[in-house]
Parts: sequence; C-alpha cells; structure tokens
Amino acid sequence: MVRLSPSRLHDSLRSPALGSIGFLNEVMTRFPDAVSFAPGAPHPGLVADLDVQRCIDRFLDHLVHEEGHTPKQARLRLYEYGPSRGLINGLVGEALRRDLQIDAPSNALVITVGAQEGMLLALRALFRPSAGDVLAVANPCFVGITGAAGLLDIPVVGIDETETGIDLDGLTAACHRARADGRRIRACYVASDFSNPGGNRMSLECRRQLLELAEREDLLVLEDNTYGFTTAPGHELPSLKALDKDRRVIHIGTFAKVCFPGARVGYVVADQPVDGRGRLLADELAALKTVVTVNTSPLGQAVIGGMLLEHGGSLAELSRAKSELYQRNLNQLVDALDRTLTGRVPPGVEWTRPAGGFFVRMRLPVPADVELLEISAAEHGVLWTPMAQFYLDGTGDCQLRLSCSYLDPDQIETGVRRLANFLDKEIGQ
Repeated sequence: MVRLSPSRLHDSLRSPALGSIGFLNEVMTRFPDAVSFAPGAPHPGLVADLDVQRCIDRFLDHLVHEEGHTPKQARLRLYEYGPSRGLINGLVGEALRRDLQIDAPSNALVITVGAQEGMLLALRALFRPSAGDVLAVANPCFVGITGAAGLLDIPVVGIDETETGIDLDGLTAACHRARADGRRIRACYVASDFSNPGGNRMSLECRRQLLELAEREDLLVLEDNTYGFTTAPGHELPSLKALDKDRRVIHIGTFAKVCFPGARVGYVVADQPVDGRGRLLADELAALKTVVTVNTSPLGQAVIGGMLLEHGGSLAELSRAKSELYQRNLNQLVDALDRTLTGRVPPGVEWTRPAGGFFVRMRLPVPADVELLEISAAEHGVLWTPMAQFYLDGTGDCQLRLSCSYLDPDQIETGVRRLANFLDKEIGQ
C-alpha cells in the first residue's frame, strides 16, 4: 500500500489556518449547546422563506422577455455548462452602476464561484513568483486570500491595519524594501469596509491616498467588498473601485451575505486593459476559469439573478433587510459587552466598537489560544475565534474575534453573560 509522506505534499496543507478552521468546526460539533460567536456565516432566518423556484422562474422570464430567448432556449441555458464569464453579468453590472457607482460593463465582469474563486483567479493571473512578485495584505487578514496565495506559492507581506485603513507609510516602505531586494509589490489586498477579521473601515482620505500610492508605486489593489452592505444608511463611502480613475482596482464581491452562501456566486470587476486590441483582465480570468471550475453553476446564477430582479435590479434593495438585521445584532453585541463587562472584567481586557460588519475584536492579557477556547466551550458554554491565524507576524496571540451574524438578540445576551463569567474566572485568576 502506498504511503504518502506529508513532507512531499504541498506546503499549504500545513498552514496553521487550515488546522484552526478544522478545530473550530470540531469544537462546535462537540459543544452544540454552547453559544457560538465563532462563525461569520449569514443569519439562517434570512432564507427561511426563500422560494428558489420563484427566483428561477423570474430569471427565466427575464431571459425570454428581455434577452429574446425562446422558453426552450432559456431553460437549456440553466441545464448546460454555460459561458465561463457568466450568465448574469448584465444584471450585476447594472446593479453595481446603480448602487455603488462602479462602471462595470459585462465584458469587464466575471461571475465566479463565490469571492474565493475570484481571489484565486486574480492572483493566478497577476502573479509570477519567479519574477519576484509579492502580495501585500492588511494585517490581520482574511485567511481566504492568504490561503489562496499559499496554494499558488505567492510570497505575502503583511501591512498593519489601523483604525482608518491600511498603514500607507508601511505599504510604501514595503514597496521600497521589495525593490531593494530585486522584487516588487505587485498588488495589495484590502477590505475597505469592515474587514474580516479586523472590523476596521477605511476612511475616505485613506482610500484616496491608497489609490495615489498605487499609481506612484505601480501596483494594483484587490478590493474585497463583502461587508460594505452593512453600512448604516447615510454613512456610505464610495468604494475604491468607484474612486478608481486609473483602473488600478480589481473589485471582488459576493452574494453569499446579501443573498445566501449556498448559491456559491460571486463576481470580479477586472477592467484593466491587457493589450492594445481591447482585451481586458476579465478575459484572462474567464480563460483561467475554464480550467478551474469551467463555469459558475447556471442554476445558482439564476437564483441570484431572480432575487436581483425581484428587488428592482438593486443591490441596495436586495440587501436592505439583511443590513438592518446585522446592524441590530452588532449594536446588540457591543451594547451587551459594554453593559456586562465594563467594571467587571480584569485589567487588559478590551474590545472594539465597529460601526458595521460582523465582527468585534477583543484583546486579553493572556494568549487566546485553542486551549483557552476549549475551556471556554467546555466549562462556560461560549465559543469564539482565536485571532492568531489571521496575523502574519504572530502579534495576534492575545486577541479573539466575536461574530454576531449568526445569532439572535437573546443568544447574544446569553453569550455575553457566559463570556463575562469565563473572563472573570479564567482570566481574572
């Protein structure tokens, strides 16, 4: 019988992040009665009344009456492989123009299997590690992008994330260091609105200065817009792509949070010219996609397309109810932490108060590691996510992440009370 040596398998399989994610899933299974602040998943109640067939029928009606297909042709489009670029590009592009002021013609869009595939395709197209290309990421960073870089053997450098966005001086210094070493920062990944896991939001001034830096240092920006929809009305900021005048920004989005993750539908806006004959980066991504996933499920796209159409083709209308629920949950979590923990928890315990997104970060005076999480789950009935896996430099050992998205208000209150007991007993002593 063949035995495979771990040392002969790809190095990415030994990433600490992979082990941490598996551990979290295992702990949640072993402690089903614990209140879990761990998953950053959408609230299950938001899809309780979803009629998938109605959405598909709405999209089929659009294909027939708006795009000129016969009913038979329309149905075949959902049952066949379909174009690698996507079926709902026009609907998504119009929604981005209407709601985010992003100019996204169909030929500049690729509909992907979630945002994760969009990241993988963009990295594969842009980076040549043998030529010295390096990816800069905000630190702490979403493990999806660093994991994808690891699969592709792309070197990654972390740039500290501040309360107002990525550290621009730090990014500039990293560009200079890379050049001195015969390498270059090819692109920088950021989540401009309420990043995962940091929860920070980039200020308007930082957005503008980042684009100026990108032009000055000749790099691209990978913008992840997963949590922008959770912004409270009246507090919206333009995305980096909406501010982009030099086509420096590759905009990556997903319908996992504004619709539902099971559809596995995301998108990439990649309007960068590749040659002088009208070919765009989106064409290259679509070509790569043919040997990665071939195409994004036409049925999944039909459901998302139908949901968009049912809401007037507007992302803002589609996400309104979800945004309100997540704003409520975040306010509930922050308020409960302030009420329950202030004056009770030991010195050195601090937490953030973000204005949007799913996540609150907490700092402890001791390592927030898997051993401490095990105690928290087994003895106090509350789960959270250690932050160390999100940092590239090992500085997040004493931090944890609390997610509010999957819970109801009463669960949040119960979870915070249990968290207070955990902190009082285990950290205070």
